[in-house]
Amino acid sequence: MSVTKDIESLLPHRKPFLFVDEIVSFDEKGCVCTRKFTDEDFFFKGHFPEYPVVPGVILVETMAQAGGAALSYQKIFQDGSLFFLGTVDKVKFRNQVRPGDTVRMEITNLRVSPRMVKQAGKAYVGETLCAEAEWMCLVGGAN
Repeated sequence: MSVTKDIESLLPHRKPFLFVDEIVSFDEKGCVCTRKFTDEDFFFKGHFPEYPVVPGVILVETMAQAGGAALSYQKIFQDGSLFFLGTVDKVKFRNQVRPGDTVRMEITNLRVSPRMVKQAGKAYVGETLCAEAEWMCLVGGAN
């Protein structure tokens, strides 16, 4: 069961750069979100045409968007707040994600303050760990 699929109301990202389909669950400790990658995703045409694979940086972005969407859903920040990726650490790519795969992101809030968010995430396809990372985002307004 889904908490929300209305991700566009939570993030400023839009297609083709919106990588969260739904928030499955959340609490103050973190969230679980999903994204199904399809043949329609723009990057598969060039990465790699004969053997399409989700780029690692897209998996990191997907996890960061998931964490930001869940915090926005909880109204932790002012409406219209933007999350600017500041650091990415401890990144490990463990398995490929291919067209047709649904990725489940499990995000942990390490620190949340009015101007900064530090989170850690793991991306799974089924029970297979595909990627993990920590990141920090600066929180700001659109002005």
